[in-house]
Amino acid sequence: MEKPAISGGIPVRDKKIYYGHQYIDEADIQAVVDVLRSDYLTCGPKIGELEEKLCEITGAKYAVVCSNGTAALHMACLAAGVKEGDEVITTPITFAASANCALYCGAKPVFSDINEETYNIDPEQVKKLTNERTKAVVAVDYTGQSVELDSLLAHCHENNLVLIEDGAHVIGTRYKGKCNGSIADMTTLSFHPVKTVTGGEGGAVLTNHEEYYKKLLLYRAHGITRDEGQMAHEPDGPWYYEQIALGMNYRLTDMQAALIISQLNKLPMFSARRKEIVRAYDEAFGRLPQVIVQKEIPESDTTRHLYILRLNLSRLRINRKEFFEALGAENVCCNVHYIPTYYFPYYEKLGYKKGLCPKAEKLYEEIISLPLYYAMTDQDVQDVIKAVTRIAEYFDVENTNEA
Repeated sequence: MEKPAISGGIPVRDKKIYYGHQYIDEADIQAVVDVLRSDYLTCGPKIGELEEKLCEITGAKYAVVCSNGTAALHMACLAAGVKEGDEVITTPITFAASANCALYCGAKPVFSDINEETYNIDPEQVKKLTNERTKAVVAVDYTGQSVELDSLLAHCHENNLVLIEDGAHVIGTRYKGKCNGSIADMTTLSFHPVKTVTGGEGGAVLTNHEEYYKKLLLYRAHGITRDEGQMAHEPDGPWYYEQIALGMNYRLTDMQAALIISQLNKLPMFSARRKEIVRAYDEAFGRLPQVIVQKEIPESDTTRHLYILRLNLSRLRINRKEFFEALGAENVCCNVHYIPTYYFPYYEKLGYKKGLCPKAEKLYEEIISLPLYYAMTDQDVQDVIKAVTRIAEYFDVENTNEA
């Protein structure tokens, strides 16, 4: 006999639906197989092909691919000249890498509060936190919705700061008709499996600035160059190279690059399907007083990586954890994105304390990430909607039924 759901009765579905999942087809598999049968597994022709593809899609002049999104952020900070004693402003509602990249360079992360409707970093708060030590702003396109690029760019350029757009969620999104990746000083991407496009792992930095591009190439590959124009000494043979900076091994394999290229060919259909699911969610949940739908700015034509549902706890007899567990009992497996970065013990040891960003902290207490990925069927979407609606109405403060 089926186990009853927390909100009464049997679950809305008999199989679990997870919050994210990659989509791999035969073209993707063949792309990787072709590389395995080629002469190159890494540092081969697929790297340049992927970089050209990213420039073509986004409109950026330069792309440097790398091992993952965290590496991309670190490289971007290094290229921006972030160093010990500097400060880097970012949001706490993000994966830890958005702040850790400053620490890798010896700088101090400074956390800015968010816009309580869009959940993105608030440009007005960024302005208030800027001082003579500020070197860069790492602005995260949370859920895939673009940050307010015009305002942030104007502020950064007026104050000689570098705007690094953490675009781990943003591929496929446009800001005022232009692709994200072609607007900020540098934009970083991630190709983790739950992202819209995946390579298993992988990352990239996009920029229109040649000086950043040259630095990114060095930081990706040990700080080594074969460009005679950058060398301190005369080459003594065709094998000669020099290390002219302290870089890392942040290279991407040709196998991953081939998979990402194949996935990018499907970006229009990935984006279209995600938008369909988001529209269905927004329409259904916009009618429920027990939950709140994330607001989207008109400038952002968004391809969402995450669908964030905010609970209106004043209308519920249960808390966020209980709502989360009730969804699990309905076989809808969710997640929470994100725990504020400065809540972690490592940041506590650095002196960060709760209370820094009240709006972000309140948001964290009320959010759940619902399933969102290309391969969701219409029935999957309706089952998620049915589960959320069932729980919200069952546990409404005006409903006196006992679970």
